[in-house]
Amino acid sequence: MIRINNIKAPLDFDNAFLLDFAAKELKTSCKNIHNLQVARKSVDARKKDNICFNLAINVQCENEYQLLKKHAKSANISKQKIYEFAAKESKLKKRPVIVGFGPAGIFAAYILALCGADPIVLERGQDIDSRAESVNNFSKNGNLNTESNIQFGEGGAGAFSDGKLNTGTNDEKHFFILKTLNEFGAPDDILINAKPHVGTDKLRITIKNMRKRIIELGGEIIFNAKFTEVVKNGSKLCAVKYIKNGQTETIQTDHCILALGHSARDVFEYLYKSGIEIIQKSFAVGVRIEHLAQDINEAMYGRFANHPKLGAADYKTVAHTNQGRTMYSFCMCPGGVVVPAASEENSVVTNGMSNFARDEVNSNSALLVGISPADIGDSSPLAAMEFQRRIERAAFLSANSSYAAPINLVGDFLKSNTSKKLGSIKPSYMPSTEFALPDSYLPEFVCDTLRQGISITAEKIKGFDRSDAILTGVESRSSSPVRIVRDESLCSTSLKGLYPCGEGAGYAGGIMSAASDGIRCALAVLESEK
Repeated sequence: MIRINNIKAPLDFDNAFLLDFAAKELKTSCKNIHNLQVARKSVDARKKDNICFNLAINVQCENEYQLLKKHAKSANISKQKIYEFAAKESKLKKRPVIVGFGPAGIFAAYILALCGADPIVLERGQDIDSRAESVNNFSKNGNLNTESNIQFGEGGAGAFSDGKLNTGTNDEKHFFILKTLNEFGAPDDILINAKPHVGTDKLRITIKNMRKRIIELGGEIIFNAKFTEVVKNGSKLCAVKYIKNGQTETIQTDHCILALGHSARDVFEYLYKSGIEIIQKSFAVGVRIEHLAQDINEAMYGRFANHPKLGAADYKTVAHTNQGRTMYSFCMCPGGVVVPAASEENSVVTNGMSNFARDEVNSNSALLVGISPADIGDSSPLAAMEFQRRIERAAFLSANSSYAAPINLVGDFLKSNTSKKLGSIKPSYMPSTEFALPDSYLPEFVCDTLRQGISITAEKIKGFDRSDAILTGVESRSSSPVRIVRDESLCSTSLKGLYPCGEGAGYAGGIMSAASDGIRCALAVLESEK
C-alpha cells in the first residue's frame, strides 16, 4: 500500500477528486488504482478566506513496488507501514495484577488477556455506569464520592474529558489503539482525523465493550477494590493487597502494573513511605476559559464558520511572556462544559468535557502555566503534590467552601478586579459558581503569566480576551506531579516485578500515550518470563 501525504483538498472533496489527484501524483492511470481511502485529515485554517483539508491517503494499485521505486525521492510518497499486534501465548506462572482501569490499565489488561495471561484488574472506583451516577450526583448536589468520581473509576480521568485522542508523541502503536477503540464502538472518524475524539458519551460504550472482551478472554476486573500494599520477598514482588467492602484481600503475583492515574495521592504517599523510588516532576496549573462556541467558530474559521464538514472549532495556543514564562492551552473542548473534577474533600478542581456532537453553547480550554521543582522550593518527592492540594483547597475556600467553583470575567481579571455580575456568557460548571479573583488561589507568577498570555493570545484569536469570557478555577490535574522511577525493563528501580505505568507514574500525558505505555508495560511483563 502506498501513502500519499500533504494533499490540499476543498471542504467538499469527493472520491473522484482523490482518484484524479492520486493518479497524477503517482503518474499512473486511474484504471491502475484499485482502492484508496483517506488515512489522515486535518483542517488547514491558516487562510481564513480559503480553509481547506490537508489529507493523507492510502492507495492500492498495480505495480506498487515499481511506483515506490520511481518516487523514492518524493517527500510525500512512501510505503505505508501499519503496526499489528501478534498475540503470543503467555508463559507467566501467576496471574499478573493491574492497578487502575484507565487507558493504560485497559490496554495493558487487553494485551495480557489476548495472550492468555488472565490478568486481574483492581479498580478503586465504580464501573462506568455507576460512576456516571456518582459524577452526576456531585454535579447536581455537591455530594462527592472520593473513591469514584471524574478522576477514579472505570475509564480513568479520560472517560470524562471528551475522549481526545490527539497526541504529540509519535508511536507505531497509535493506529492499533485507534483501530481497537473503533472495533469496540468508537466512531469511524477517529481512524482518519488528525485530532480524533470519541466524545464522553460514546467512550463509555467503548470502555464497557472492552471490559466485556477482556473478561471473555479470561481477565477479571474487580471494582471498588482499593490497592493498599505491595508484599515483598527480598527485592521481588510476591503479592499485592487491596480492600473491598472493608475486607483486606491478598493476591499472590510476580507482576503488578501500576496504572494509577495522576490523582492517586494516597498511593503515592504509601509508595514513598514503602521505599519505592519517586521523584518530583514538572506539571502545570491554571484555569479554564469559556467562550461562546459560535465566537470561537468565527474566530477560527471566518466565513466558513458552521460549515457542515468542519464542526465546532478548536484551537491550540502558546504565549511566551516577557518574564520568561509560558501560558499554553490544554484539553480544549469545543462545544463542551467545565466539570467538577475533585477527588478529595474540601477541594475544587476543574476539567473540560464534550460529547461526540460537541454541540453545547460554550467552548472551553485549560490555560496552564508550568510549575517546575524550582518553583516549589521543596525537594521532597511529594512537595509538588502538596502544592496542588494547597491551591485546590484555596479555590474551595475562595468559593465559600461549598464545592462551588470560583469564577471571574476575563475583563475584570485583566484589571485585577473581582467580578460582580455575569455578561452574555454563562458558566457551565455545576453545581454552582462564586465570584473570586484567581489571585486568591493561584500564585502571583501564575496570574501574571495568565494575564499576559491572554492578551498575547487575543492578537492571534479574535475575541479571546472578550471581557465577559469566564475563567473558572482551578485546573490542577493536567499531569502527575511525581514520577515513579523505572529502569530499562520498565520495572521499578526499587522492586522487581512492579511496573509503574501511564500518567500517574509520570510516563504519559493523555489517553493515547497512556494506552501506548500500557501496551509497552504488558509486553514487558510477558517478556520477563522468557
